[in-house]
Amino acid sequence: MKIISQLYCFFFVIIAAAQTTDSIPKPEIWSLDDCINYAIANNITVKDADLSKEISEVDYDRAKSQKLPNLFGSLSQNFSNGNSIDPITSEYVTDQIYSSNIGVSSSMTLYQGGQLNNQVKQNKLIVDQSEFLVEEAKNSIIVSILENYLQILYAKEDITIAENNLEASEKEVLRAKARLDAGSIALNDYTEAQSQAATNKYSVIAAKNNYQQYIIALKQLLELDPLDNIEVEDISDNMDLINLEMDKMTIYYKALNILPEMDASDLNIAINEKELDIAKGGYLPTLSLVGSVGSGYTSIADIDFAEQLNINFNQKVGVSLTIPIFNRNETKNAVKTAKINIERAQIQKQTTEKEIYKKVETAYQNALSAQEQLIAAEASQEAALQSYTLAKTKYELGELSTTDLIINQNTYTAAQQNYIQAKYLNILYHQLLQFYQGNDIKL
Repeated sequence: MKIISQLYCFFFVIIAAAQTTDSIPKPEIWSLDDCINYAIANNITVKDADLSKEISEVDYDRAKSQKLPNLFGSLSQNFSNGNSIDPITSEYVTDQIYSSNIGVSSSMTLYQGGQLNNQVKQNKLIVDQSEFLVEEAKNSIIVSILENYLQILYAKEDITIAENNLEASEKEVLRAKARLDAGSIALNDYTEAQSQAATNKYSVIAAKNNYQQYIIALKQLLELDPLDNIEVEDISDNMDLINLEMDKMTIYYKALNILPEMDASDLNIAINEKELDIAKGGYLPTLSLVGSVGSGYTSIADIDFAEQLNINFNQKVGVSLTIPIFNRNETKNAVKTAKINIERAQIQKQTTEKEIYKKVETAYQNALSAQEQLIAAEASQEAALQSYTLAKTKYELGELSTTDLIINQNTYTAAQQNYIQAKYLNILYHQLLQFYQGNDIKL
């Protein structure tokens, strides 16, 4: 019975472990294109820009509707007592009066100093600008996705390096223990090996934590649920050095022609110039067409309700001209403000040009630097590997102390980390330069 009970417990543990493993969903693999396409469709920053565009389209429709005539209906019921004027007959009476009025009125602005037309044109420019702002938001997300994606790949390789170091240091602890038991090394050599293994274990934990932080950042850019389990697709290790075929000024001028920030800046100037035209329209008169039809009933007249509505039916049509003479300098100040805003828009365009130049200059210089770093890091990594391999051989033969072995291992680790950092920086800045030239980002 005891054996059967133990077997039952054993199989129960195996089944429970299998169920626990099955309950953890396998991570979904995302490529860079998957991330970019999904983020463009779901990121809240892009959605907010889309909503702003929709609002500008509504404002554009509203501006066009201002040129149409309006139409209002009215209905009123009144009671008066004592000395008053009959609202229908306009007679002076002393009595209780019940009266009703019904009518429809309309007005239409025929001319308002060109303000209505200019408002329509301005709102159309705002709609066009909002389209470029949406593209700018998408570009910002694309760059953020690229940076985060490469950070994840770097973190994955950093985990591999840390785990390899931990495995090597644990083997060194076993060797050191055997040599300590044999009396060939001192106790401090053994404790140094243990300390290095503990340090490497900490490095593994830190590397995995960094990886998870980058995964969290990517899921936030993608607007995924925090519980979603995802991984990113690896890229080829056969990455050649990037050949910068164009000088930075050529790339800069290309960027000026294709990046939506510049188009948005140009339209911002045009929008403020149109605002000046609208403000100047305040100096000109306004001509409106008005008209109405209506009828009414009064209790004073000895005629029934329906007949009174027929008798009292009236129609009115007319035009009104409003000439601005003095409006407390509102128009004058609006014109001044519009001129100032035009200058500000021009300054903002210059600022945008400077920001684009800074991005291109930074990416170009960093690309050159990353190339040189990659060449140096690759040579350093190869040399450090050879040195570490030789050190391990000497250590196994008892010709090298634990301290010297640890130094060689740390040197090799640093060289590996420098290499993968230079590799991914090289990829990042090359892709950014391609992006600034209007080319697709591809890994």
